[in-house]
Amino acid sequence: MHIKIQLDTLLILLFLVITSCGAGAKKTQEKTDKAACVPTFNADSAYSYVKAQTLFGPRIPNSEAHVACRKYIVSNLQETGAKITEQSADLKAFDGKILRSTNIIASFLPENTNRIILCAHWDSRPWADNDPDEKNRHTPILGANDGASGVGVLMEIARQIGIESLKGNSPKIGIDIILFDAEDYGTPSFYKGNQDEESWCLGTQYWARNPHVQGYKAKYGILLDMVGGKAPNFQWDYYSDQYASQILQKVWKEAATLGYNSYFKPELGGAITDDHLYINKLANIPCIDIIDYDPQSKTGFVPYWHTIDDTMNNIDKVSLKIVGDVLLNIVYKE
Repeated sequence: MHIKIQLDTLLILLFLVITSCGAGAKKTQEKTDKAACVPTFNADSAYSYVKAQTLFGPRIPNSEAHVACRKYIVSNLQETGAKITEQSADLKAFDGKILRSTNIIASFLPENTNRIILCAHWDSRPWADNDPDEKNRHTPILGANDGASGVGVLMEIARQIGIESLKGNSPKIGIDIILFDAEDYGTPSFYKGNQDEESWCLGTQYWARNPHVQGYKAKYGILLDMVGGKAPNFQWDYYSDQYASQILQKVWKEAATLGYNSYFKPELGGAITDDHLYINKLANIPCIDIIDYDPQSKTGFVPYWHTIDDTMNNIDKVSLKIVGDVLLNIVYKE
């Protein structure tokens, strides 16, 4: 009797151990499933994407360089396996010129209704109207930082998502990478007519009123603009804080977690008219702007902003890496 009781007890204990181990393994698996497997951002690859855009020359709507660069961007994004949408529109500029524009959208997990937007503008400024030399002010700029840097970071993020998706490591949320056109065709400072704020971000205004998917919704958006300069200073833009303060805090907190708090400073900067403003106002999607801000300068931006010196000489792989790391962690931890 005594032995039988011991055997029964042992069998019961064994059953409990096996059951608890199975439950523990299940919980561990659930944690693993939920844990983010964040890919490594490749700054060299992002840098090559930035450089490739500048090699086409200024990407001004209606120009050959603009057409060639669009084809380059679309071709590379197609290789990621994303669903590509080219949203073409004829947009009227401040001077009445019709701009043949194309917003480029790369959608990952398009069937997922739970989505976020990552965006930048891919065109460049037709005039160096902020150049210290007056003779240069009608010269188109290369826009290495102002335009190409944000696009380069997003092209690398798209490449990483494509690679990881093939491994079964897709994000848990739908991602729309939107590259807006005709952002930088705003009224130049030397123009004698009305300095119209609405003349900027024409591609974004069009998309916000005519989204690429009927009834399009997204949880939030993150805009990149001038993110490749040396020792960037990313502060809170006023409009980002007004419309999407929770997203600001989310992104800046992630940056601090990654050790980038000396670049991402939770301090209020200026009010910047950029693509995010129209995503907030017209599309009603909370959107923030990650943009290099210089409170000491007259313009609020880096000295080479809207000058002929916005070239690859100012692009820093470290800065591209910092921004890319933050965004990949946001995407894969969502």
